[in-house]
Amino acid sequence: MTKASKAMRFFFFNAATIILIGIWLTGFDQVHWFLYAVPVFFLFAAAVGICPGLIMAQKIFGKD
Repeated sequence: MTKASKAMRFFFFNAATIILIGIWLTGFDQVHWFLYAVPVFFLFAAAVGICPGLIMAQKIFGKD
């Protein structure tokens, strides 16, 4: 199984943080529940290093 590099994990963390700040500025009760899925997946990928989307992309397009 392919693990995300440190740079990719840092990107996932920063992207999740920016999305969560946007949700906070909009209002937690105003956004649709599905918008929470992306930062949760990004934080999981940043913490564990396993990103299902990255693994699927490498299987489909090949490893660089």
